[in-house]
Amino acid sequence: MVIYDSVLKKKVKFEPICENEARIYVCGPTVYDDAHLGHAKSAISFDLLRRVLIACGYRVKFVKNFTDIDDKILKKMAESGKSLEQITSFYIDRYLADMNALNVLRADIEPKATQSLKGIIEYISNLLSQNFAYKLDDGIYFDTSKDSKYLSLSGKFDNNEKIARIQSNECKKDSKDFVLWKFDENWYESPFGRGRPGWHTECVAMIKEHLESGDFKFSIDIHAGGLDLLFPHHENEAAQCRCSEHKSLAKYWMHNGFVQVDNEKMSKSLGNSFFVKDALNLVPGEALRYYLMSSHYRANFNYSISDLQASKKRLDKIYRLKKRLGGANKSEVNAKFKDEILSALSDDLNSSLALASLDIMVNQANEQLDKSPKDKAFKAQTLANLDFVKDVLGILVCDENEYFQFGVNLEEKEQISALINERNLAKKEKNFAKADEIREILNNKGIAIMDTANGTIWEKI
Repeated sequence: MVIYDSVLKKKVKFEPICENEARIYVCGPTVYDDAHLGHAKSAISFDLLRRVLIACGYRVKFVKNFTDIDDKILKKMAESGKSLEQITSFYIDRYLADMNALNVLRADIEPKATQSLKGIIEYISNLLSQNFAYKLDDGIYFDTSKDSKYLSLSGKFDNNEKIARIQSNECKKDSKDFVLWKFDENWYESPFGRGRPGWHTECVAMIKEHLESGDFKFSIDIHAGGLDLLFPHHENEAAQCRCSEHKSLAKYWMHNGFVQVDNEKMSKSLGNSFFVKDALNLVPGEALRYYLMSSHYRANFNYSISDLQASKKRLDKIYRLKKRLGGANKSEVNAKFKDEILSALSDDLNSSLALASLDIMVNQANEQLDKSPKDKAFKAQTLANLDFVKDVLGILVCDENEYFQFGVNLEEKEQISALINERNLAKKEKNFAKADEIREILNNKGIAIMDTANGTIWEKI
């Protein structure tokens, strides 16, 4: 397995800290709004990483957090009059529902900042006791001058970017210093005063609590997230770990690219922060997943509705093959096909190459089935191939008939079923004129029906 390390800026062989074990931490969302395409790109990218590692025989422990206390959440509280728990639990549920629609596997552990306060406070206390942090009138700050390797992660040695998500205190020793604990009488008790944690300390404390084990040079194998997190978030996490734990936070750092909407960087300030829920109104969740996997996870992704719909047509073709195999028994996956898929994905998650191999397999399978439609052994192996794809790429999870019924609500489905039952009765009574009339009614509703040995099935045109 070869992955691209964002710090070394090159592909490297993945060699875990412990043999055949991969401990991964992915920075999750700040839960004050619905999930957007950037969240989806990150979640799918590292869900794919997890699936590939499992397919390659690794035991994977996967942690993804929720930032559930933050300035943006407090702003939402002020605007809505709702409590922190009401807001964050609502958006956590929405996020998880969206990720489920995209067939993103749930993390083994999903810690929340508000449930990790003991570890966060202990982490800050340790930095204070070792003189790596200092106190100002508004909070506790990390002293970046005490870390000789600060900015080595991102390489931003001449950086003038804004590095905090809250208003900066001009009394800081250095403009690069960042807040660990923000004093606020409305929040939590700590040895250094009531307040709430700084964003950059939450993740290192959670990593220590949930993933770190043994006296190793690194806390975890892989730390992952969006490219926008490399600086300052991951830079600041790494600095705290070096100083507090006297080790490196992660052996490898992986980052997915940005998402653009119609060639503009996705941004709420630009009004083009496209939500996952909007895309899910247009296509099934796995069609969006397929689309986001169609380019490399590190590449900046340009989202457009026309490309999304074109991508769905590629997935439709694979589902047509799955539908064609209906009733077949699964055998063993074709070794050459399996090797092609895993070889592509083991090369830094080359999903576009893996999907190209899948397209070739689908075309060849259809050609073979045209020649030998009753070849049970071939059908069984092809079904096994698709089942392997389901496990590794996270697509083809839907029933093949239901997939083609996307966009039809429950009431409409009941009406369609009633019309099909009425048509079946008409056929039984040899009233073929009425049966044809019902077919035409359904066709005018955008519904195509097919009579099969297992009954009448339908799909949306």
